[in-house]
Amino acid sequence: MTIIVVIVVVVYVLPAHQNINNLRYADDTVLIAENKEDLQKLLNIVEEESRKKGLELNSKKTEMMVISRKQESPKCDIFINEVKLKQTEKFKYLGTIISNDGKINREISARTAQAKINFQKMETILTNKHISIEMRKRALQYYIKPVLIYGCEAWTISKQIQNQLESTEM
Repeated sequence: MTIIVVIVVVVYVLPAHQNINNLRYADDTVLIAENKEDLQKLLNIVEEESRKKGLELNSKKTEMMVISRKQESPKCDIFINEVKLKQTEKFKYLGTIISNDGKINREISARTAQAKINFQKMETILTNKHISIEMRKRALQYYIKPVLIYGCEAWTISKQIQNQLESTEM
């Protein structure tokens, strides 16, 4: 199955629909459709409704991505006011990396790297024998682990990813 998403900068909220086809947080919006025609229609509605409220979509800050299991993502042309949107392989939404293959490998790698950086910053505390093991465990729990597992509610974890996360945790 192929899913096409557009990352838009807009503030106007459309009436609710039965299917979830857009995610919003502040001025960040993700529009979701199963084909390019539906996505273009949805984007046109958002653009028109935004214009009615005196808002304009910024085509330079708006990107489009096709999520597909195919080796190479299909090319897709989506437009805002006759300006073709840039097609990207990944984007960051609310701190989570979304990639066009639908996998979370890039996200896990980024989370692992950030957790290691945070560990190194706190290494003198976390390896200090004069601080109780309970206090050091709490520091790990509150300052390192959240960085590693941020956004994990939306992850689909394979055995390989599970092993990577467990090895990082160790």
